[in-house]
Amino acid sequence: MEKHVVRDIPRRKFLELSMKGGLLVAATPALLTQLISCKNGVKTSSGMDMDKEMLSKVISRALEKGGDFADVYLESRISRQIVMEESRFKSGLYGISQGAGVRVISGNKTGYAYTDEITEEKLFRAAEVASYVARNGNQIKPVNITETSYPSFVTVKQPLGEIADEKRIEIIKRADQAAKDYDARIKMTMVDYYDEIRGRVIATSEGIYLRDELPLLFFIVQAMSDDGKARHMARERLSNHSGFEMFEDVTPETVARNAAREAIAMLGAEEAPAGIMDVVMQNGWGGVLVHEAVGHPLEADNIAKGIGAFTGKTGQKVASDCFTMVDDGTLPNFRGTINYDDEGTEAKRNVLIEKGVLKGFMTDILSAKQLSLTRTGNGRRESFRYMPIPRMTNTFIDQGKDNPADILSSTKKGIYVQSLSGGSVNPITGVFNFTCREAYMIENGRKTNPIKGATLIGSCMDVISNIDAVGNDLDFGPGICGKGQAAEVSAGQPTVRIRGINVGGSKA
Repeated sequence: MEKHVVRDIPRRKFLELSMKGGLLVAATPALLTQLISCKNGVKTSSGMDMDKEMLSKVISRALEKGGDFADVYLESRISRQIVMEESRFKSGLYGISQGAGVRVISGNKTGYAYTDEITEEKLFRAAEVASYVARNGNQIKPVNITETSYPSFVTVKQPLGEIADEKRIEIIKRADQAAKDYDARIKMTMVDYYDEIRGRVIATSEGIYLRDELPLLFFIVQAMSDDGKARHMARERLSNHSGFEMFEDVTPETVARNAAREAIAMLGAEEAPAGIMDVVMQNGWGGVLVHEAVGHPLEADNIAKGIGAFTGKTGQKVASDCFTMVDDGTLPNFRGTINYDDEGTEAKRNVLIEKGVLKGFMTDILSAKQLSLTRTGNGRRESFRYMPIPRMTNTFIDQGKDNPADILSSTKKGIYVQSLSGGSVNPITGVFNFTCREAYMIENGRKTNPIKGATLIGSCMDVISNIDAVGNDLDFGPGICGKGQAAEVSAGQPTVRIRGINVGGSKA
């Protein structure tokens, strides 16, 4: 089985993960003139304006051989990517992507087909292909689709389509300069800028019709330090579903200085020791550990197959009393936020584990049906080329009562993890591993020398059972989650302490 992974986007993956297909305009030396010539407000075609009557016919065609459920998903994306490396603009990409997918669910089987062209002919053909999964199955009569409305958790003050590219370029230059100005030992910087507007139309055999646009910004600054003896590449990310006002709330200089700070701090890092140790994890992106180690095993597709670490444990004690874990797609403007999932289910706050007791799982339509559970709004897809599967949104350890300073001071010896690069998990066994990008020794309740080469290894049950302190300083970090297809997520936690986790070190 392919492992599930989550990461904070290394530079080489940035461009390939961002583009979802379609027309691409590239600009390298002539970046400013070519990129700016791509005017704002471009419309891909009238495909997204297909009327409800036609979508109803497509759904009827999809169910003509049988089936329990069918839906049509239309999508368009307009995106911009600009990369600056070593204070020079290296590339600019302007992308237009559009397509549609048709799905049929019949029992435990799913048929799915997609097309890059949103036309009546192509949609009917996709419906016919998807319908083969339901041959000789039960047949339902689809409900006439009508306009559906859900609350929106994404607000926009400065629409991306109205932002001049000169302003995007100015943001990149400011970040580059701030990183270089931080310390003379910052020898190289890389700034990756990406934004997109993703339009969605969802129509289902249950009569739902939804339409929205989700803007997305993703900004990454990398800074490499070099003092003649050592080097360290640091990374800081900022991402929201919002308009360009994101850079007023958190300036590009702040992102750049945070990256530069880590790069300088880790220059004197010593080789990490190995063994069973207490670990204190700083608030924020450290939440990626429970995203990976606990979140994926709580996605209901594996539970429906009767496999996975949490199968059959609903209502049972699975973690320490101070541990509560939540997946919430309604946090305003977060990277993992959705007004509704890619199946048309309204986004919700889902408490997965409460005070150590397993409360539920994250479902899509199929797994909810298989397990006789409610739909939690976690049916997500990378693009129209993929069918939805259960995925996390904004997943986090909920706020605790402990003072973060007290957590550190009461830890006699161990490792303080300030930043994780990412990791992987086997969702069946719950065994995971994570790489520490910024970490320090804890000695007599104080954070001391920086260390490098540390990895965290363990199983989900052991980790959540050994958490004995949870801080009152909940924070989040943005990332991208891989599970056969990519999804935008946020991971979060307060400062937490894990007693006795296996640390793999690089010390000889």
